[in-house]
Amino acid sequence: MKKLMLTLAVAAFTTVAFAQQAELKGKIFGTGVSADSKVVPAAKMEQAMGENKTADLQIQGEVADVCKKKGCWITLKMPDGKPMRVTFKDYAFFMPMDIVGKKVVLDGIAKKQTISVETLRHYAEDANKSAEEVAKITEPKKELAFEAKGVVILDK
Repeated sequence: MKKLMLTLAVAAFTTVAFAQQAELKGKIFGTGVSADSKVVPAAKMEQAMGENKTADLQIQGEVADVCKKKGCWITLKMPDGKPMRVTFKDYAFFMPMDIVGKKVVLDGIAKKQTISVETLRHYAEDANKSAEEVAKITEPKKELAFEAKGVVILDK
């Protein structure tokens, strides 16, 4: 009986010791995203933040748009129809411009912020908006945003 118990204990320990988290497979940018991180859907980001203005999170979402100049930002589809902007910490990396519609996992800082008119106009210019569209931007905007230190473009 002791041998059986010892064998079962060793088997259980071995199983736990060698168990692996599901790997995030895809193209990695920046620091990537740890496979053992708890990933929140982008649609639940604000809920996960609670009352905090910022929160260290890992989120997953679908790319809605990419900066047309050099991939210096992306937006993610959100349930309210308003895309959420994602920038990259210290402009350390850029995204490929052909990833619209792809799923991504991001590691970084979620933010509730107010974007200045100047910054909104800069984003509009990056998105190749006309001079008339840029000029129509006259008020700051409150929004959710994300500053990613790592990104994984998921393989399908």
